[in-house]
Amino acid sequence: MGNKLFLTFNAGSSTIKIGVYEHLNEAIKQVAFVRVNLHQHPISLEIQKGLETRQILLKARLTEGLHEVIDELFGFFESELLLDKLYAVGHRVVHGGDLFLGPVILDQKKMAALEDLIPLAPLHQPQALFIIRAIERLRPYLKQTASFDTAFHQTQASAVRHYAIPEKLFHAGIKRYGFHGLSYQYIQSYLNEAFPGPANSKVIIAHLGSGASLCAMDHGMSQDSSMGFSTLSGVPMETRCGDIDASAVLYLAKEKGMGMEQIAHLLYQESGLLGLSGESGNTRDLLMSNTPGAHLALDVFTLRIAGEIGRMISTLNGLDVLVFTGGIGENQAEIRSRICAKLSWLGIELDSKLNDQTPISHQIVSSKESKVKTLVIPTKEEDIIAKQLINILHDRK
Repeated sequence: MGNKLFLTFNAGSSTIKIGVYEHLNEAIKQVAFVRVNLHQHPISLEIQKGLETRQILLKARLTEGLHEVIDELFGFFESELLLDKLYAVGHRVVHGGDLFLGPVILDQKKMAALEDLIPLAPLHQPQALFIIRAIERLRPYLKQTASFDTAFHQTQASAVRHYAIPEKLFHAGIKRYGFHGLSYQYIQSYLNEAFPGPANSKVIIAHLGSGASLCAMDHGMSQDSSMGFSTLSGVPMETRCGDIDASAVLYLAKEKGMGMEQIAHLLYQESGLLGLSGESGNTRDLLMSNTPGAHLALDVFTLRIAGEIGRMISTLNGLDVLVFTGGIGENQAEIRSRICAKLSWLGIELDSKLNDQTPISHQIVSSKESKVKTLVIPTKEEDIIAKQLINILHDRK
């Protein structure tokens, strides 16, 4: 293929993370990383290139299709980063349903199928598809690929994926899909290289950020996950409720007269740590607060995560390794400590000096006496998207 450049897009509900990669022979190297904050006005870019980090403000307006933002971004890439040799773009797409079991080269038929899945991931799916459509319109010569968060969990047993509802609904698509699969795949690949013993053990990974989920793996394959049908389920998150009794939703609709849009906004945007605390969904803010609401939110958050780990141990029939990743999992020692304290019955014991180090990276934080090896590994979903892009384009040639 020679020396070529390509991009990876990882679209969230409020940010876009973009990796700039060089492909030289068989080697893939990230040459720059860009974070776009869509909720700042004007929209800001943070560019990391080597040891240099700088911030740039965009002139583009935030429109639903993101065309202005993408157009200015590509202009910046081509002029300031001198990326006039771009040949492909890879995307993280949250939901692939059971149609997409691995990465694909995008075309109109596949895009239509992905748009049909928007109701299953209303916060994330549209954002990724807006970006794909904008690039298709603005740079039609670029090949585009999609990598899916749900694909990694296809190895889960039928009993794990089923809800206790009529079987016909399972076949209609109401089932447990699992998410954050690209993050879990990266952690697994890192364990394979750096900790080959633990990689082939019973592992639970806690991906904790504004969105949070856990995954149970045995010999590198997903066996269970906290998120199920949607990214709303599982443990409480920054503004998302996590698991809730379905009757509570029925009650809100029938007795309180709330419409579906009101309920969706409540559960996605007003709940979680924000709803519990009444002040913030950010765990950093809550750790610095002394209000009863902040204490309650942190107690519920860490209790539910520890409880989910306990449930997953039953799926795995044991636990050898616990990994923390994601913005909270990687950076907040107090949250890790509170979760592990609730799991002391497992023999988990943190080394306080290792756990409290700042910044912390790719490190064992458990004590030598701990019966469960506990690690902190920063995730890098962009690397998985990059590898899948190269593999699928190479296979097509």
